[in-house]
Parts: sequence; structure tokens; C-alpha cells
Amino acid sequence: MTDNNLDTPASISFFDRPQVQRETVNGIPLGMEPVSNREVGIAGVYGTWGDSYNNQALPELVEQRLGGTLPDNERLNLAELGFVNRHHVTGLSLEENRKLEVEVGARFLRAAVKACGWLPEEVQAVLLGVSAPLGLDFTEAVARQAGIPDGALKVTIHKACDSSVSGLHLALNPELQENKDLPFNLAELLNGKKILVGGMEGLSRFVESSKDSNALQLFGNAAGVIGLIPGQAMRFIAGKAHQVFDTEGVLQVRMLYPHQHRSQDDLIDVKQTGEHSVRIAGLQYEPQDGANIKMAGPMGMVKLFVRSGVQVVQGVYQAYQERLKEMGSSGKTIAVAIVHHANYKINRLKEKNLQKEGISLNMPWLLSEFGNVSAASNMIALLRQLPELHPGDHVMIDGFGAGTYYDTFVVELGGAA
Repeated sequence: MTDNNLDTPASISFFDRPQVQRETVNGIPLGMEPVSNREVGIAGVYGTWGDSYNNQALPELVEQRLGGTLPDNERLNLAELGFVNRHHVTGLSLEENRKLEVEVGARFLRAAVKACGWLPEEVQAVLLGVSAPLGLDFTEAVARQAGIPDGALKVTIHKACDSSVSGLHLALNPELQENKDLPFNLAELLNGKKILVGGMEGLSRFVESSKDSNALQLFGNAAGVIGLIPGQAMRFIAGKAHQVFDTEGVLQVRMLYPHQHRSQDDLIDVKQTGEHSVRIAGLQYEPQDGANIKMAGPMGMVKLFVRSGVQVVQGVYQAYQERLKEMGSSGKTIAVAIVHHANYKINRLKEKNLQKEGISLNMPWLLSEFGNVSAASNMIALLRQLPELHPGDHVMIDGFGAGTYYDTFVVELGGAA
């Protein structure tokens, strides 16, 4: 695994990057960095909002939220976990946060449309991963404010950190069970269409009232949105979705969205919520005391995600090799794996365990300035790697999140129409 950015000085903030376009929304700083690869046919934007806290400044904020001292034995070595900054907003009411996040989301969508060289009215679908939405119409509100037509399809995915990857998977793989459970197959419907796929996470708001010191130190705000035409810019090769309920409650998350079934045997709730709206909701092990989040320490997260995660990647890699033989492309290799950045140790251990199985993947670490930003993570990592990619490259995208949910697949990159 490439350790790029791990040695970045703690004083360097995302806002200090020369390519970042800075604005304010109701006095809150917002930074966005557009990325475009016309050769591949993918573009987008990523960034964050709120004040920037490096590893030295963060404990004071954490102690304010805890209402007391952060014990030494609960202080995480955040640099060792791959993070040097994260971004937070403080002191807003829920309604103020909703207005802020809708406006921020709309700006990200408009910036992504611009990076693609499109007009808002050309967008035919928006698929957003949101772990903890403020309102069930969040995607619709963001899209409307961005100027995207009401008739464009809006798909909201709530599968924790896996949400944005799940959205991209839905748009590319017609064999997914979720696609079969809907009145229409999203992958078939969206093939050849101009779509936006992203993750938007106001996690500062979600963890603000938490007393979980790990969550308060790890999570922060961010968003990443890509624009592409499925079947042209990306073509699905092989992949799978996998879910297994976190029966021990290692990572407990309050669901700020409805889930009809609430059964450990029926984790995914698929529902068409309107003429142009779909919601994909994943069951979570919720904290019994009403808290928003409770999580084990870093080693608990390793145990939760690494074993199943390695098995999923291994299975997809084997399916990919079989598909290559069918395509007559046995010599082809995966150029890069875009992996959710839960923390550096998790990704490093996955890499080592995969190597033991004879699978060597380039899994660069790309998000040190953000902290764990849940569903925004994979989209940001993809955009940061985008300038290095070329038509014909094979890319593995590996998402995983609380619940627990996994979406892992390999795509071939194409080009502009």
C-alpha cells in the first residue's frame, strides 16, 4: 500500500491546497476541488466544510463535546491511523444544519456538473450515499436546489460508509439483488445516461452529541461527487454485494431513516418512495440508549471489517479472473483499488491478508486531510486517483461500512462519448 500523505505536516489543511476553491455558506468555510479526466470520461468534485482541526487542536474540541477531559488511554494516534485533519461545524440547531447541508450539497452537485462540462438540466439521475440524513427528502432537496430537473431519478442509499459505492454498484451491475427488487433495473435504466454519484456526510453534526471518544476523534464532514455515463466511462466486469449483520454491535449506529423489516435476515430495505425517487436502506445495530453512535476501538474495527472484507475481495478477484478468460484478456491486471478509508491500519491489514492469498493490489492511501468521512471516502479517493487513470484501465472499487455492508466490484474505464 502506498503511504502517500501520511507524512504530511499536521498544520497542512485541505483548505490550504492551491487547487481548492474556497467559499463560505452562512459564515461556514467550504472548500471544493474539481477534478476532470476527459480521456477517461469521468469528472467531479470533492471537498469539505467547517473549521479544520489538526491532530493537535482536535482534543480541545473533543473535550468540549464530551463535557470533560479526554483520558490519555482514549487518545487515538490519529497520524498512525492515517489522518492529520478533519472538519467540524459547531453550535448549529438541527434546522440550521439542514439548511447548511442542503446548500452545501447543492453546491457540490453544481460543481460536479460544471466539472463534467454538462448543464444541470442534462443530469438524468442523482445517486447519493448519506449515512445520517437530516430529512428523508435530502437527495431531492439537494438536487432541486442545484437546478437538476424534478424528473431526474433520485436514489438515496443508507448503508453507512458503503453507501456511495453501493450507489455506483447499483448503476453498473444489473445482477444486484436490489436492482431485481425494484420495479425497474437501475443499471439497465441508467446505461448511457448522464448521472451523478456521490457521498455527502455531515458527520460533525451526527457525532456532536456523542460521548464516544473514538467517533469524536475519527469522523468529520466531507463530500465527493463524480459524473459519468455508465457503459461508456465505466463498464462493469465483475463484483458482488455482501451483508452480514453485526450481531455483537461492534459498531452501533442510529438509523435516521426508516427500515421496514428490522430483521437480521432481511437487512436491505428497497423501496420506490416516489415517481422519481428510490431509497435503499440498510439495517443497523442501534445503540440502546438512544446515542447516535457507539464503536469499539481501532482493533474492534479491524476485527469487524478485515475478515469479511478480505473474503469479499478475494471472491470478486476470482470472479474477475474468470471473466478475463471469457473476454480473452487473461494478461490484464487491476491498475488500482479504490478502498474505503476507515483507517490506515484496516486497509494495510487487508492488503497483507490478500497478499497471503496471492492477491497483490495497489491500494493507495489518499484521504489524510479528512478523517473518516464515511460514504464520501471512496468518491474522494477515486477523484484523487483519477488523473493517473487511462482508458482501458481496470479499477477495483471496494466499499464497506457498519451494518455490515460490502460492495466490491471491478470496472473497465472507457472514455467520453
